[in-house]
Amino acid sequence: MLDILLVDDDVEFSDVVCHIVEFLGHNISTATSLKEAHQWFENNTFDHVLLDFMLPDGSGLHLLDHLKTIGQSPKITLISGHPSVKGILAEMCEPNVGHLLKPLQREDLELVLNGPKKAVKKAKSGGITRHFGGLIGESEVMHKLYNMIERVAKTNANVMLMGESGAGKEVVAQAIHNASQCEGPLVASNCGALSKELIGSELFGHEKGAFTGAIARKEGVFEQSNNGTLFLDEVTEMPIDMQPNLLRVLETKKVTRVGGNREIPTNCRVISATNRSLTDLAQNNIIREDIYFRLAVFPIDIPPLRDRKEDIPLLAKAFLDQLNDENGTPFSWTPAQLKELQSYEWPGNVRELRHAIHRAFIMSDPQTSDITLPDNLESPFSRVNNQAAEKPVSAGQTIEEVEKELIHATLDKVQGNKTLAAQMLGISTKTLYNRLNAYGGIGEYK
Repeated sequence: MLDILLVDDDVEFSDVVCHIVEFLGHNISTATSLKEAHQWFENNTFDHVLLDFMLPDGSGLHLLDHLKTIGQSPKITLISGHPSVKGILAEMCEPNVGHLLKPLQREDLELVLNGPKKAVKKAKSGGITRHFGGLIGESEVMHKLYNMIERVAKTNANVMLMGESGAGKEVVAQAIHNASQCEGPLVASNCGALSKELIGSELFGHEKGAFTGAIARKEGVFEQSNNGTLFLDEVTEMPIDMQPNLLRVLETKKVTRVGGNREIPTNCRVISATNRSLTDLAQNNIIREDIYFRLAVFPIDIPPLRDRKEDIPLLAKAFLDQLNDENGTPFSWTPAQLKELQSYEWPGNVRELRHAIHRAFIMSDPQTSDITLPDNLESPFSRVNNQAAEKPVSAGQTIEEVEKELIHATLDKVQGNKTLAAQMLGISTKTLYNRLNAYGGIGEYK
């Protein structure tokens, strides 16, 4: 049983967190400001502090400094309301400070308070554990992913995988299929690679003579994956006027081939994937709302590689081992090389890491066991993206300067809508007004 202090000025959010924490069997106290948090620490000690980033009387980061001053060192988990805030906090804080994004789920709190639970289905190869037959990583975010895979595998719910390009969405789809232990196959189809004319035939099949070139009957991927799993990659690239046909199949579990008139029952779990953000989906008429709710019964976010850098040595060893096995070579990494791989941000995620290792493998001398890394790990695409990126946090900036930049950037993004900006930042509107007033910027957003 842990003694926990929650520091957050959002009363409704605090009530939910308290209920979950008590359900998990821990004691919890609450504070709504830095001042109240300081008072709690005058006569108490805590094992864990759940700390909001923005508070009415300052930044939550100031509490970290205060704890060092009084000689207390509880585990800290910072809470923020937007992914961009989380990334900046990670740069500013020590590695042992955890981060959570609002809204929180019970699993999020269970993971940070009780620690990761090892996935049941895993196998070792070359000393590296491959969860569900393919996933590699022992970081906290990966164990959270394994937990979600186990949960959804016990159901037949449709899953939508969301994450950046190269993060491993198809590998996760395979893991869900493996964990489900269903009788049928996993069939994959890339919706973004098909023309509008062919997508109906790819998904639903066609009868002989249905159109020019249809010289034989063809089963679509829904039929092919019967009693198994259908993976629809880049599903949000499907033409909007084709989506009602997909919706009908999802609702009725029956397909009608192009050129046919007979409904064919189909029974498969649909796993879809997209690299677009939820905001993009909601605002830009990319996917119909009714389709989204049918596909994303259980949405899963795939963590980018920069959020699990401790997994990079495991991935690097696994990729190099595979190349050694295929080519009969004895290459191995040095600790310095693994550290160099860990220090890079990998904007192309696992795909970019694998590509860099393959390139290094080809360039290395086969007469030795030394792998040769290139002088610059950056790919052409990474270079262009870095040049276009927003200005990063720079050394020497104060907490107040960073907080001010975050607030103003968020307000600019939502055209000055303070209510929406507060929601994105994970703070109350009152706190946002207080911070704007403190920074003298409230007049800019009236």
